[in-house]
Amino acid sequence: MNKQNWTYKKLGEVCTIERGGSPRPINEYITDDPNGLNWIKIGDAKEGSKYITSTKEKIKPEGLKKTRFVHKGDFILSNSMSFGKPYILEIDGCIHDGWLVIHDDNNTFDKSFLYYLLGSPNMYMEFQRLAVGGVVNNLNSEIVRNVVIPVPPLSTQSRIVSELDLLQSLIDKQKAQLKELDTLAQSIFYDMFGDPVENEKGWEVKKLKYLSSLITNGTTPKGGAEVYVDDGILFLRSQNVWRNRIEFDDIAHIDAKTNAKMYKSVLHHNDILITKTGRINTENSSLGRAALFTGQTGTANINGHVYLIRLLDGVSHIFIIQILTSQAYREYIRKVCVGGIDKRQINKEQVDDFPIILPPLSLQQSYANKIEAIEKQKSAISKSIAETEKLFEYTMDKYFG
Repeated sequence: MNKQNWTYKKLGEVCTIERGGSPRPINEYITDDPNGLNWIKIGDAKEGSKYITSTKEKIKPEGLKKTRFVHKGDFILSNSMSFGKPYILEIDGCIHDGWLVIHDDNNTFDKSFLYYLLGSPNMYMEFQRLAVGGVVNNLNSEIVRNVVIPVPPLSTQSRIVSELDLLQSLIDKQKAQLKELDTLAQSIFYDMFGDPVENEKGWEVKKLKYLSSLITNGTTPKGGAEVYVDDGILFLRSQNVWRNRIEFDDIAHIDAKTNAKMYKSVLHHNDILITKTGRINTENSSLGRAALFTGQTGTANINGHVYLIRLLDGVSHIFIIQILTSQAYREYIRKVCVGGIDKRQINKEQVDDFPIILPPLSLQQSYANKIEAIEKQKSAISKSIAETEKLFEYTMDKYFG
């Protein structure tokens, strides 16, 4: 693209950037009064959304002098958790000091253009470059003000937004298709077997330990991240184990010597993984997420926050993983887990005693056949998503690189 008519300015030259503030102690300002002021927290940002539309908490109006009021249409930027991620406000409210607010006072930007710009990988790298030592734990307003950004004409911004929106819309639709297929799999399960916890159909029930040859958790090697290597044995942690899928974006590796010391938790093909610790108060609660390891035996290991479940021959791993990832089991795990408000844990004894319904094996296999057909569709869609995301990244780099 011809960028000859683009200007480049520091963000602080075209926008006003301010840090939030928090009245303290905050608990004394939280209120149930519907007339309270929206108290905007990172938990109010829904996964995958660029907008914040509501808050779970409100604060008393008298806290206003100790915080910062922000308006619908403002941008807010996380300066700690989810570092550097931008959101557009669709509500008025107040922000604490974990947020920066960006006011486009002169309407220099198409809002979606600024959103894509602020969320681009190159912007993140620029934040890192400007930070002391190149490692960012917190952003401050001065760093953000000094970031140099492109300012194309509004008509050009609009064309760029149209191109990126089209690609993002395609990605969103494809991801929605994946969710619909997951919902279909759950629907087929409930039609055939009913609720796996309530067991209203009266199937035989056995504890998971009697259906398994091994249930154990991994270990975290001494030295932690210092023992990780660039290439080697996959080392799966809780952030890699999601509901019915394993994510490889933030994957660690260990060498063969370290893996040999942790031989008890070396993964086999079709081992089931389940997260041992985490939170239970979010939509994607990190506690009790289960996924199937479909890689080759001996190519991966797990840390101390993940259990592996190795089923006996003749037990359908597809059937069991569907039970463990069901909404009913999610609620069951919430009831039996132990720990504090923010962090919970499933003990091994609790995993051993997980109640598993056992319909006839022929029914389990019939269900597994249906799921395998669904998984083939999901695999094709996932491949298409990866290709579209690659094109999206290329387009972002073309404009913001």
